[in-house]
Amino acid sequence: MTHARQHRLQVVAHRGASEEAPEHTLAAYRKAIEDGADALECDVRLTADGHLVCVHDRRVNRTSNGRGAVSALELADLAALDFGSWKTRAGAGVRDEEPDWVHRPEDREATSVLTLERLLELVADAGRRVELAIETKHPTRWAGQVEERLLVLLKRFGLDAPPRAEESPVRVMSFSARSLHRVRAASPTLPTVYLMQFVSPRLRDGKLPLGVGIAGPSLRIVRSHPGYVERLKRAGHQVHVWTVNETRDVDLCASLGVDAVITNRPRAVLDHLGRTGRDDL
Repeated sequence: MTHARQHRLQVVAHRGASEEAPEHTLAAYRKAIEDGADALECDVRLTADGHLVCVHDRRVNRTSNGRGAVSALELADLAALDFGSWKTRAGAGVRDEEPDWVHRPEDREATSVLTLERLLELVADAGRRVELAIETKHPTRWAGQVEERLLVLLKRFGLDAPPRAEESPVRVMSFSARSLHRVRAASPTLPTVYLMQFVSPRLRDGKLPLGVGIAGPSLRIVRSHPGYVERLKRAGHQVHVWTVNETRDVDLCASLGVDAVITNRPRAVLDHLGRTGRDDL
C-alpha cells in the first residue's frame, strides 16, 4: 500500500457509491459525496420526451420494477418506477441496520429515476468541488440528440465552456469517437474521455481520437498491458481506469501513474489510499 499513497489518484464513484446503494440513484450519489469521492460517474440516456436520465442499461428491466427501453419511455413513466428495491432483492447491502437508501415514503426521490439535471443540482450544492464524469451511451435511437441536450443542460449550469480543459469540473466520456467529436465540435474546451474495452491497432502507440485528451481503458487492458499506460502518458494524455474495486488493482494503477480510478467502492478506495474523504480535500 505504500506506493499507492505516493501518487494522488482521483477517486471517481462509479454510478455513485454503487456497491452500497442502488446505482444511479440520488441515494448512491449522496453516499459517494458523503464518503469523500473526488468525482461522480454517470451514464445518460434520452427519454422519449427529451429528458436526460441516469440509467446504464438500454432497458430498465434490471434496475427497476418496470420493463422497456429508456428511449421508448417518457420521464413520467420512469418516475413511477422503483429503482431501489432490486438492490435488496439481489442480496446486496444486507446488514443488521437498515441502510439509508432503503425506500421510505418521505424520501422516495432517493431511489427514483434520477435526471442529469437533478444530479447537477446535487453537485452544485455539495459544499466542495465534486467533479462529474458523464458517459453518453451508444448506440442510441437519438443519435446526436444526446450530446445536443447534454450541452444545453451544461450551459444552463455554466459548465459547457470552461476557460481551459484542466479547469473543468465536468468531462464527457464515451466509447463512441463520433459522440466525442460532436462534443468537441460544439465545446472545444470541454474535456473528453475515450473509453476502451480493447485497444485498436491504430491506437496502440498511445494515440487517441483527434482532440481527446483523456484515455479511459478498462482494468483488463491495464492488467494485461501495463506498458500501454506509459505510452498514453508519454503521448501527453491523462489515464482514467474503470472499474477498479480491489486494493491490488488500486496499487497497480497508482504505481503506473494513472490519474483516476473509477470504482464502485469509493470509501474503501479512499481508506486504502490513506485519505480521510472530505477532511483531505
